[in-house]
Amino acid sequence: MSRATPPDDRREIARHMRETLVQAKVGLAEMRESLEKARARLTNEERELETVRRRRQLAQDISDAETVNVANKYEATHAERVDLLRRKVAIQEDEVRLAEVEVETMTADLRAAASGTGEFAPHVPTTVMPDDDDDGAPLASEIDRLGRERVRAERHKDAELKLEELKRRMGK
Repeated sequence: MSRATPPDDRREIARHMRETLVQAKVGLAEMRESLEKARARLTNEERELETVRRRRQLAQDISDAETVNVANKYEATHAERVDLLRRKVAIQEDEVRLAEVEVETMTADLRAAASGTGEFAPHVPTTVMPDDDDDGAPLASEIDRLGRERVRAERHKDAELKLEELKRRMGK
């Protein structure tokens, strides 16, 4: 959005930004929910892996080779699933962090667009640049002069008020 964007267009853009932000927040909530489900699956799979290891150890203690072989097979399967789920959880955590940053950025951009501040503030040239056309130069020059006069008048008025207050305090 450029600084020259009219206010009506800025409002329309802000409305679209708001809709996009709502969708991003819903997506973020779904990502968090998916992450929690993956964590729960990881916890269950780790529990299963421990159970298989315990059963394998019990089978070894009683010298049951057939049960040990079956337990080894299941242990490998569960260990592979645990490894996969750990990587999945780590990736989803990174993805959620990235989405949170994006939502924060989008929220800040929306606030700026809605209030017309920051990069969304309207741009009103107050000085004449060397590459400006001569057509706009007299108007810009007049605007600059009026701005300087206003600031000067405000300073003068403020100084007069301070002087009057000082005189009153001194009793003159």
